Amino acid sequence: MRYAATSLPPSTACPAITVRLGRLSNLGPDQEGRPRFEQKQVDILLGIDLVLLAAKHLIQEAILVTGDSDFIPAVTVAKAEGVLVRLYHGVNPHNSLGQEADERVPFTAPFIESLQR
Repeated sequence: MRYAATSLPPSTACPAITVRLGRLSNLGPDQEGRPRFEQKQVDILLGIDLVLLAAKHLIQEAILVTGDSDFIPAVTVAKAEGVLVRLYHGVNPHNSLGQEADERVPFTAPFIESLQR
């Protein structure tokens, strides 16, 4: 892919999956002196992937597992390109993201149990 420096090579077991790495930002120590880190840039890398795949008509459907509003512009573009966007989310996804997605699937206990069978 174009952003090779920010991703791991595709796995031979699952060649259609690319892992986006982003970067870690050091937030300094917590109250107990342990280092704290935060991942950066992964959302935008995934958003770029979604937009590029949609614009090139390489996908018809996208599944996002998030609740983050950073994805709203990418979802809007993907939908404008005819992509069906399904949002899988936790308890409180960003309201505008939920409204923009075509389908919303909350991670409820029964849903997670159905995946474990």
